[in-house]
Amino acid sequence: QVHVVESGGGLVQPGGSLRLSCVASGSIFSVDAMGWYRQAPGKQREFVGVITSGGGTNYADSVKGRFTISRDNAENTVELQMNSLKLEDTAVYYCNVKLRSSWADRSRDYWGQGTQVTVSS
Repeated sequence: QVHVVESGGGLVQPGGSLRLSCVASGSIFSVDAMGWYRQAPGKQREFVGVITSGGGTNYADSVKGRFTISRDNAENTVELQMNSLKLEDTAVYYCNVKLRSSWADRSRDYWGQGTQVTVSS
């Protein structure tokens, strides 16, 4: 069994910063990509950013230059540093982890429960 848990959401003013964290635990053989998605009220879940096991990153255009993803492979954690936050960044942020539970397993997607980020003055 695998658990993915996010933390760090909250309320912040426009222009402010927040840092989200996510940890994967349980039956883990290897972790591939780790990333973040978000879902605003009334909208579909959208991609925010991803980091590969080798450290390569990719971001949605809407957050490039403002958000930074980092990971600790030894701890199976991923963080999302969010700077210069805008009203439109308000959403529930979900951690996504692609991992294998055993050497024979294929890579599967696991999701956290989500953490609320609210940007408001």
